[in-house]
Amino acid sequence: MALVRNNSSNGREPILSPRSLTSPWGLTSPRPLTVQPTQEPVRPLANFPPSIWADRFISFSLDNNELEAYANALEGPKEAVRNLITDTTFDATAKLKLIYSVHRLGLSYLYPEEIDTELNEIFKKIDLQYYEHVDLYTISVQFQVFRHHGYKLSSDVFKKFKDNNTGTFTDDVTKDVKGMLSLYESAHLRLHGEDLLDEALAFTEAQLKRIVSTLEGDLARQVNQVLKRPFHTGMPMVEARLYFSTHEEDFSSHESVVKLAKVHFNYLQLQQKEELRMVSQWWKDMEFQTSVPYIRDRVPEIYLWILGLYFEPYYSRARIIATKITLFLVVLDDTYDAYATIDEIRSITDAINRWEISAIDQLPEYIKPFYRILLNEYDDLEKEYSKDGRAFSVHASKQAFQEIARGYLEEAEWLHNGYVATFPEYMKNGLITSAYNVISKSALVGMGAIADEEALAWYETHPKILKASELISRLQDDVMTFQFERKRGQSATGVDAYIKEYNVSEEVAILELMKMIENAWKDINEGCLKPTEVSVALLTPILNLARMIDVVYKFDDGFTFPGKTLKDYITLLFVTPPPSIENC
Repeated sequence: MALVRNNSSNGREPILSPRSLTSPWGLTSPRPLTVQPTQEPVRPLANFPPSIWADRFISFSLDNNELEAYANALEGPKEAVRNLITDTTFDATAKLKLIYSVHRLGLSYLYPEEIDTELNEIFKKIDLQYYEHVDLYTISVQFQVFRHHGYKLSSDVFKKFKDNNTGTFTDDVTKDVKGMLSLYESAHLRLHGEDLLDEALAFTEAQLKRIVSTLEGDLARQVNQVLKRPFHTGMPMVEARLYFSTHEEDFSSHESVVKLAKVHFNYLQLQQKEELRMVSQWWKDMEFQTSVPYIRDRVPEIYLWILGLYFEPYYSRARIIATKITLFLVVLDDTYDAYATIDEIRSITDAINRWEISAIDQLPEYIKPFYRILLNEYDDLEKEYSKDGRAFSVHASKQAFQEIARGYLEEAEWLHNGYVATFPEYMKNGLITSAYNVISKSALVGMGAIADEEALAWYETHPKILKASELISRLQDDVMTFQFERKRGQSATGVDAYIKEYNVSEEVAILELMKMIENAWKDINEGCLKPTEVSVALLTPILNLARMIDVVYKFDDGFTFPGKTLKDYITLLFVTPPPSIENC
């Protein structure tokens, strides 16, 4: 599973578990000292690093009056920004730059109709000849605004920056750092066949890396930031905070935008810290740290992951539900991968597919508490959502959970039999064990009326954008973690399967898988363009799940070892105070 595959370098090692010593003697005579205790099975322990947060977020106490004060403080600047967006005295360039900043600050969800109306009017009047007289930065900003909101502005707007004789980008481009930076951002929105943007990506990345050490101030921070992670592949809330701190010149002339962004950051942090407290307390109350101590204890990291799918305040209940279900996946995955024997895995899989409390009798003692909690939580959800006829979404999540248990069993059987799957076999099962289906369907449960039966039916058709995000989830993880998997004796990774299938070197296999990931991003970009198959509200979590995979696995296995990227993100969003509103 892409979210929670085991990546420790420790090998398999035997242990003696206190849970197995309840009746060791098997006595047939009154002389127990001569009888040897039953030998504990060899278990594939991983010795995962402990949580770096412990119970830190449980101690948070929400002041509802403070939260309400921020909610009230939002209203004034929110209306002022709405008036700016609809202001008929703004020319197209100023309007598009404003919408660009509103989007980058994570505020565009407040004005979906207003922004779409403005962009639709401007887009209808666009003449590509206009761009012959516009600078690179302005063109890049407008290109991003349109593409991010589903309008397919042609990549031909960048043609004039290439030398007709050499086919390379002109010297003027290399002298315009801000323009290159924006072109680099724009190139991540490319589609299949947009060779110019493929070239732009490689060119601008090389140039920005070459000059970054010579830059100073905000420009240096902007280039370093974008080279580490472009906006399009980043976590929206984190990108909004970073944009606010390094791109103030983009929006500082609009006091209402500055004030709205500040109040919004403060409001969201309070709400989200309360959500994190709730799931952290639930996790502790369920005593998972005692019953399954071998798993990765990653509550803040999982909550952050789900927050990456949707940060809007009205999805609060959805985030809590999806976080709990994803934590169940952590328990299941680590049990299969880092503790259970093959016979235990078979029993657990059977029990999950039976989905009845009587099946608990067939389970090993250590997993019984988890099984009971799993069934109870889903039962509570089913009762809750049956009231408004939405139990279908809970059923879909449950079925996906059963499917992933079968997928994990398949991987375990391969490992048990020493079998390296063919690449098609691996991908068929690997897309299931990526956990994508469980997380994406569980994310629908609390989304409300927008996630109706028609939306679920669309999911079930497995559209191209969904397949693409799923593929990124699977392969980005595999490329980053296969070496650790090998050291632990794990063979079921996409890299190994590709090497076997096509008889290529490790380096070639990785290169080919990365190409597949790049093409998948183009599929996602294409799927977000108008006319979309379903509401943008349903497409956004699909896009954002791919983004979170990039966040967690771009540089290392950021989930198993969260001391870098995820620690920084959690610190920024839940520990570091938001920008002060005192002077607003």
